Amino acid sequence: MVSAKTGRTAAGPRRRPREEIQEGSEVILVTGATGRVGYHLMEALADAGAEATAMVRVPARAAGLPGTGRYLVADLDDPPPPQVLRAFDRVFLLSPALEEQAALETVFIDALVSAGHGPHVVKVAADGLADPDCHVRFVLSHRQVAKHLDAVGLPATYLAPSVYMENLLAAAATIRDDGTLPAPAGRGRVGFVAARDVAAVAARVLTSPGHEDASYVVTGPEALSYADVAARISAVFAREVDYEDQPPERARERMLAAGLTRWEAEGSLELFEWISGGGADTVTDTVRELTGEDPRRLEDWLSQSRASFLTEQPPDRPARAF
Repeated sequence: MVSAKTGRTAAGPRRRPREEIQEGSEVILVTGATGRVGYHLMEALADAGAEATAMVRVPARAAGLPGTGRYLVADLDDPPPPQVLRAFDRVFLLSPALEEQAALETVFIDALVSAGHGPHVVKVAADGLADPDCHVRFVLSHRQVAKHLDAVGLPATYLAPSVYMENLLAAAATIRDDGTLPAPAGRGRVGFVAARDVAAVAARVLTSPGHEDASYVVTGPEALSYADVAARISAVFAREVDYEDQPPERARERMLAAGLTRWEAEGSLELFEWISGGGADTVTDTVRELTGEDPRRLEDWLSQSRASFLTEQPPDRPARAF
């Protein structure tokens, strides 16, 4: 992994009728296409005029996706056969921060190797990937996958986003009902980044040459403490919101009650410990250098997400740390 390079994305939206992928098409394969980064990536690739194909578990999940309308039905642990994978020379690799993440991504990488054509893999990891002092289990999983990618010799680019602004949505009910933003983060600062900006960087890497063996730390424009975040929420929503620096024991109870597994909750506490120790205060120019646009400010993202914070939303899977 080496230092970041620069570039600028193309524009010009384009949509096509939905169609299933035909063998032999030379397009970008996007895993995780229905997630918070993947959906925005499909939009960005459509704007760039790229021939992108979404990998989905069931055909119905492809119906609402932007882009060319191409999709294939598969999963990381049940990958497409070699003759289908050979159609792709670039693969976007993204999966949820589950305990099985490294194993699932390794199975998929081995399938790419078996296809025999050596596609360029653009893998989403997390900030801390290159920090030897970061022992957060989510990051360790990404390092395990990176080690495997290096061992099998596939060309790879790593995107290491900071904590997503979208993770703040997990506290929406508490912010709305109690006027508090709870987190065991101490005074640690975070370069919160919007998922849409991570997707824009990924689109640039997938549609331009020269990114092999590069690693990009992707952040927002500034490092903010959770007290800073509470102050920004207060200003944008015109209501008082205070930061509650929760003890880890109380934070663990809250995470488990919200539906996180114990592995995920313990990983989140490791992340907050890393944050409180100053590990996540990195700010980079990656978004501007690769896309030509400034990364979104937290205030702008909050304004765009107003409804999600101020009105009760349908229950969903709780946000993970990465």
